[in-house]
Amino acid sequence: MQKVQEETLGSWEHFADLALAGKALTREQGISVLSSSDDQLLPLLHAAFRVRKHFYGKKVKLNMIINAKSGLCPEDCGYCAQSAFANTNVSKYPLLDQETLINGAREALERKAGTYCIVMSGRGATNRELDKVIEAVEHIKSEMPLKICACLGILSEDQTDRLKQAGVDRYNHNVNTSKGYHGKVTSTHTYEHRVSTVKNVKKSGISPCSGCIIGMGESYEDVYEMAEELRKIDADSIPVNFLYSVPGTKLEKMDELNPRYCLKVLALFRFMNPAKEIRVSGGREVNLRSLQVMGLYAANSIFVGDYLTTDGADATADHQMIEDLGFEIDS
Repeated sequence: MQKVQEETLGSWEHFADLALAGKALTREQGISVLSSSDDQLLPLLHAAFRVRKHFYGKKVKLNMIINAKSGLCPEDCGYCAQSAFANTNVSKYPLLDQETLINGAREALERKAGTYCIVMSGRGATNRELDKVIEAVEHIKSEMPLKICACLGILSEDQTDRLKQAGVDRYNHNVNTSKGYHGKVTSTHTYEHRVSTVKNVKKSGISPCSGCIIGMGESYEDVYEMAEELRKIDADSIPVNFLYSVPGTKLEKMDELNPRYCLKVLALFRFMNPAKEIRVSGGREVNLRSLQVMGLYAANSIFVGDYLTTDGADATADHQMIEDLGFEIDS
């Protein structure tokens, strides 16, 4: 038994060596991370931290979201409280006015966030909505030292070019799940729609942000494939969301996650995308719970404040968590 444990422990350090050498884990190796014993959690995180520390030291990037347009989305994504197919009580409103978007950026600075994320519900922005977002972005960039991330749905090449010219630094469009599991999550758009939008973003020169949602009934193989796909499309920032089951959504009864498994997922994503910004995102508070702080041994970024339709932690509590860990906020 001791020999087996030593071999397993050694494999985590080998995985770190592979990541630092720029090599991806095989499918079998990736699944071994996700299926590993809870007794191996600390050595696994130690190995992931070696990789994280090599690229990011002890710095933590902070991001803040504003829900710029809420509800009435025509897509049928099973996890989403804003879908027109869901029976939820989320707020429904059109695109916020410019002043509100700009004030949100000021709030992001107060919370010590380096990136301000403007997020809209819907399949994609109309040209009129895009004009309003662009006006707000230009104002924010002229006044504040913030990076801007936009998340406006499926975009054309022309639209991404306009956002680039306005000063948008990053664009988020998540793959959400694996290609093989996509049809079990949504039917109103294809997996290829999502990947092509990320490719359009890269072509325009905007930094691509794309991530996933864990806990929607997918297998270990699906999780590995998500990490592998994000490596292939070379996403600079990877938000790893953990399902927050909202009553009234298709996945309202889904409850598969525990904090230890969430940490194993973060370790896998660090090994597979060693130099990328890995962000513990939606569902952090309810799924990692008292182990949230341990997520930062693999990830190097979090959201501060609320999410789109669910509450987040108090920003000062997150600041204290980072300080208690001996890490520092990346300004």
